[in-house]
Amino acid sequence: MPITRAGDINVYWEEHGPQDASPVFFIGGSGGDLRKKPNIMDGPLAKSARVLAYDQRGLGQTDKPDAPYSMAQYADDAAALMDACGWTRAHVIGVSFGGMVAQHLAQRHPDKIDKLVMCCTSPGGDGGSSYPLHTVAAMGEEERIRFMAPISDTRSDETWQAENADLFASLIKMQVDAEAPFADEHRRSEGALWQLEARKDHDAWDGLATLPHPTLICGGKYDGIATPDTQQRMVDRIPNATLKMYEGGHLFLLQDRAAWTDIMAFLDLDTDK
Repeated sequence: MPITRAGDINVYWEEHGPQDASPVFFIGGSGGDLRKKPNIMDGPLAKSARVLAYDQRGLGQTDKPDAPYSMAQYADDAAALMDACGWTRAHVIGVSFGGMVAQHLAQRHPDKIDKLVMCCTSPGGDGGSSYPLHTVAAMGEEERIRFMAPISDTRSDETWQAENADLFASLIKMQVDAEAPFADEHRRSEGALWQLEARKDHDAWDGLATLPHPTLICGGKYDGIATPDTQQRMVDRIPNATLKMYEGGHLFLLQDRAAWTDIMAFLDLDTDK
C-alpha cells in the first residue's frame, strides 16, 4: 500500500473493501500501527464498506517529525489524506484517540463528513478527559499493560487476574509480542510520546454543540479510560447524537459483537456484500 504526501508529512495508508461500497474513513487510537494484526481491515467493516485507514503522525510507517504535535495537526493530517486519496466526503469512525481527532476534524473540516461514529473517546475540557496515558508512558511495556488492565476494563481487577492467571499472561504476551518487531525503529518511542502529549491537550468540548452530523457515540460499560458518564455528556452536547453502551471495557469493539452490527446499521452499510 502507498505512502502519500498529505500536508507536511508522508502518510502510510491502506484502502480495502468493495469499490462500489460506501466510503468509511477510519481513525485509530493511541500507538496505532497498521502492521499490527488483526486490525480494522481484518474485521467486518471492510467487508461492507470501502475503508480508508492510516498510521497517524508519529506512528507506524508515517513520518515522525522531530517536534511537538497538536490536535489541530492530527485533524488537518486526516483532511489532507482524504484529499490526497481523492475522498471528498465519507462516514468517519474514530476510536479512542481517533475519536478525539474525529471531533477536531468535524469542527475544522465539517463538509468532509457524512455520519460520525465515535467510540470509547472523550471531548476534553469541561466535558471530561480520558485517562491521562502520558503519565504511564515511561513504564516498561509489561508493567504498563498490567497497570492499565483494571483501568481499561474495570472487571479485570486483582481478583480476576488471579483467577484467570494463564489467560491474563497470554494477553500480556500477545500485546508485548505485537510491539516487539518495531520497538527499535527510529523515533518510534518519541513519536508515540508526542502523540500522547497532543492528547493531553485535547479539548473539543465547546465546538461539539455546533456539529451538524448525525452522530453515534459508543462506549463500554466497564471502560475506565473513556468512562460511561463521559459518553453521556458527549451525547447530551451534540445536537443529533445517539448513545449506545456495550458489554466490555475500552476494547468493547472486540468484546461485544453487537457493537459493529449497530455501527454498520447506523451507517446504512450493505452487510450482504
